[in-house]
Amino acid sequence: MKRTLQAALATGLLAGGAAEAQTVLEGTGAVLRGLDKLSSLTSDLEVKIGETVRYGHLQVTLSDCRYPEGTPARATAYLVIEDGAGDAPAFAGWMLASAPALNALDHQRYDIWVLRCTTE
Repeated sequence: MKRTLQAALATGLLAGGAAEAQTVLEGTGAVLRGLDKLSSLTSDLEVKIGETVRYGHLQVTLSDCRYPEGTPARATAYLVIEDGAGDAPAFAGWMLASAPALNALDHQRYDIWVLRCTTE
């Protein structure tokens, strides 16, 4: 019974989502927010697609930023975040502005999340 209910809910949600499909646009860049956990200071970073910016000792590269038409604040951005201390990136993947904890940077000193895409 429980599996049947879960399957029915999932199917209903998927069907409802498909019926309400929106046009997805590409931004020219993104606005990110960084938090230094030691000082408790936040900084907003504006990054263009293909650009790399420094935040503390991190290097943040934006590869893509997409958003539903008319709502750049519901951004989805592909970021590669490198820490000079390691060989592998500290983070590489999609971050969602509407759910920053879903796929987040796991760093001992810094947090970085997406606020919105830029359109100009």
